[in-house]
Amino acid sequence: MRKRKLVGGILLAAQLMGTVVAFAGPWEDGMAAYNRGDYVPAMRVFRTLAEQGNAKAQNLLGVMFRKGEGVAKNPVRARMWFSFAAKRGEGGARAELREVSRTMTAQEISQADAMAKTCEASNYRACEY
Repeated sequence: MRKRKLVGGILLAAQLMGTVVAFAGPWEDGMAAYNRGDYVPAMRVFRTLAEQGNAKAQNLLGVMFRKGEGVAKNPVRARMWFSFAAKRGEGGARAELREVSRTMTAQEISQADAMAKTCEASNYRACEY
């Protein structure tokens, strides 16, 4: 009888752990891909979240564009995404925005700001990626 309860408990625990995995959302999926170095699928997930106004995803897109993770390095696009995240109060976004801006020309900063304005005005439908 004890053995039967033990086996039942193990099966229940296994089912519950499987349920926890099933509740993982897009953010967790994107982070798992990112942490594996699988940047292209991570970028897809984070773009979708960023377009929905997720400041963490916007900040991470900025990081990916700044570092060239899954995309070509692009400080203009990095600044655009950092600016969105900073406006929404994402912790490290303001520092990232300052840091990337130091490496940019006045023309690149102007271009990034114009892209951000167009992107936001279109509700993220007319963003240059």
